[in-house]
Amino acid sequence: MSTFTVLVAEDQALLRAGLCRLIDTAPDLETVGAAGAGEQAVELARDLRPDLVLMDVRMPGLDGIKATELIRADPVTAGTRVVMLTTFDLDEYVYGALRAGASGFLLKDTRPGDLLEALRIVGEGQALLAPSITTRLIGEFARRESTAIPARLAAGLTRLSGREREVLLLVARGLTNPQIAERLGIGGATVKTHIRSLLAKLAAHDRAQLVIAAYEGGVVTAGR
Repeated sequence: MSTFTVLVAEDQALLRAGLCRLIDTAPDLETVGAAGAGEQAVELARDLRPDLVLMDVRMPGLDGIKATELIRADPVTAGTRVVMLTTFDLDEYVYGALRAGASGFLLKDTRPGDLLEALRIVGEGQALLAPSITTRLIGEFARRESTAIPARLAAGLTRLSGREREVLLLVARGLTNPQIAERLGIGGATVKTHIRSLLAKLAAHDRAQLVIAAYEGGVVTAGR
């Protein structure tokens, strides 16, 4: 059984301690540090190189979004995945967090067992995206952004095959690999191959970034 190491970044001391205790109850998860501010989270991530950071969106000083951006941009910590903690499911910061490189987000009232499972999901390289909420949220905030498609993304989209665009659309709608395989009538291994190709062509580090690329590139639009 693989063990994922976790850094907890939360400014409320009581909640921070509770999260650490909860995570350490799981046999396959281990806290390696705790931070009470964004700057400290960035420093500890670089020193400890955890597999995961459970990051509060709102923190004094450097907020969770900027801290996430710095962690993901640093070659030393680029492999560390970030799960954001937020109070509201329509928090205006969620889209910014995903653009900064977060692999998903959790509500602070998430049930303990679901939080642990979410960390495992992200630790295994998947994005934490709930089809019923998150993709609509991303679409809404993507719609508010500039309509200009970034040049690098536009170039990547032109390199996609027809099948890859179909897979990207279904990823953006929140479908899992098995669901995509069933919808398109292809094997699970083939879906994984298409996902790897999409990640490479669109310079995305995980599934969450593919969703962002799909909305920003106009492959899928808000409300569809």
